[in-house]
Amino acid sequence: MAGHSAYKNIMHKKGRKDAARAKMFAKFAREITVAAKAGMPDPAMNPRLRLAIQTARAENMPNDNISRAIKKAAGGDSEAYETIRYEGYAPGGVAVIVEALTDNRNRTGGAVRAVFTKYGGNLGSTGSVAHMFQHIGEITYPGKVGSADAVLEAAIDAGADDVQSDDHGHVITCSADSLGTIAGDLESKLGEATSVKMTWKPNLSTEVGEDHAESIMKMIAALEDDDDVQTVFANFEISDDVLQKLTAA
Repeated sequence: MAGHSAYKNIMHKKGRKDAARAKMFAKFAREITVAAKAGMPDPAMNPRLRLAIQTARAENMPNDNISRAIKKAAGGDSEAYETIRYEGYAPGGVAVIVEALTDNRNRTGGAVRAVFTKYGGNLGSTGSVAHMFQHIGEITYPGKVGSADAVLEAAIDAGADDVQSDDHGHVITCSADSLGTIAGDLESKLGEATSVKMTWKPNLSTEVGEDHAESIMKMIAALEDDDDVQTVFANFEISDDVLQKLTAA
């Protein structure tokens, strides 16, 4: 099982789902506000805002929350945020990418470095691990939206690069730059997606044993718990046996 997916499953089983959702909505709101402030408040005229809204809606963020985030930017009272990417290694040589939106570079950088150090990782320079990943757009749909052939046809027409379909649903990938446009096109044909997001897809994954798995997952949890951190990506895999032991712990 992919490491990050395993971490999500464990956190949900430990009863943190509601708290995690509230934090996730807060991070979506920040991205929507920043996107609206950087361009037009109309998503039809602002690709970044359109993507931010699509991503939030795919995770069932209420429309009232989305509207408030846009109005905050229009009111001119929102903080000045900048996007920063941090890269480094977790225990076991696992590559990690952290994306943040912050109004205080020193605060965020210090906090991220402290987490890496606490859990036995090393924070590197920008570009130190990005070459191990592909930056792509990813759109997911449940299986009920249609057959694999129907979704593939819709995805090709929309300009996507690839579709993977199985019993769990459909995963459509495309270039990061065209994600907003393609997601909008697919929504008109297939309805709302389960998720719409930019992702860093590992070129190769590292399987980690029980000795490193727990530290890595605690490190990712601590990073994602930081209010300034938007997303965390890592290139590790966890076997079902190790996952079962961690879940039962």
